[in-house]
Amino acid sequence: MTPNKISISHIGFLSPGNYPADDPLDGLEKTLALLQYGEALGFASAWVRQRHLEPGISSAAAFLAAATQRTSRIELGTAVIPIGYESPYRLAEDLSTVDVLSRGRLNIGLSAGRPLHADLIGRLVFDDGWENFDFTHARVLRFVENLRSRPIGDENTFIKTPFGPQRPRLQPHAKGLTDRIWYGGGSLKSAGWAGRSDLNLLIGNVTTGEGTDDFFLAQQRQLETYRAEGGTERRVALGRVIVPLDGADARTRKRYLDYAAGRTERTLTPQGDRRRFTPATSSVVRMKSLNGCLQTRSCRMSANSGSSFPTNSRTRTTARSSMTLLLALLRSSGGRRPTRKRPRNEGPPR
Repeated sequence: MTPNKISISHIGFLSPGNYPADDPLDGLEKTLALLQYGEALGFASAWVRQRHLEPGISSAAAFLAAATQRTSRIELGTAVIPIGYESPYRLAEDLSTVDVLSRGRLNIGLSAGRPLHADLIGRLVFDDGWENFDFTHARVLRFVENLRSRPIGDENTFIKTPFGPQRPRLQPHAKGLTDRIWYGGGSLKSAGWAGRSDLNLLIGNVTTGEGTDDFFLAQQRQLETYRAEGGTERRVALGRVIVPLDGADARTRKRYLDYAAGRTERTLTPQGDRRRFTPATSSVVRMKSLNGCLQTRSCRMSANSGSSFPTNSRTRTTARSSMTLLLALLRSSGGRRPTRKRPRNEGPPR
């Protein structure tokens, strides 16, 4: 029997888009430049995360709309948008617009559940009674249905517009976007639900240890559950934190090493009532972590291009070194690096 061969068909990177609180423009502009640089290197995708109350990207839709005008080939993604704070209809309008602007390059990563910091800002986001809102997976399904842009009302329902009577439906309709929706899963329950719901699956370096103290076994079981529950024709993205230090100055190198050392002990076993793993930052990829992808039709791999520290001039070199290393891993694993012809009048990437 021929053994399965690990093959990474797609490789991307993720940036938190951090910035100094007193100069958000600097950090956001540098993150846009990082996406351009990743495209020039040949990365297949670039992802951003959405967080609230932090000096980072708080609106993935607005940021990626700008990114569509700075890039032309690289896929763009959210990893993830907590849908609890979002209107499933308005978010569908915003992200459909982004996908149209990108000419079909958008990937949407979502998570469900009571959103982080809800006790602090829930009353600022919602009207009274928000505590009783449905924050379950059903909110994701409402969003997916809205993206399909089906006519609203019966066949006799029309609205008046400057262009004459129109059947009401979500606009714009981004064809094919529903095939590029990902669910951020970190447990057997969420992985199984994503499979049954015909969504792609995002798994990263934070996961739940259910019945095991082994991080890799926990993720393998999640992948097996996802496939068994219906995710056989969908894609899986595997995220890892990789911070090469070869291009960093001494100060940045010490900063990252001290950060990793301070986290190592608590990353070795599941923590808290929910038994969550949070593996330490690593400068290498353990191929064992890819074993669960052996049976997938298309295994994607992504990595953070930096860390949770604010992006600045010292970390920029480290982020670019991360991209170079990831491309080398792609070539050594038998994957194919995307290529892009550069026009004669275009200089090297800045």
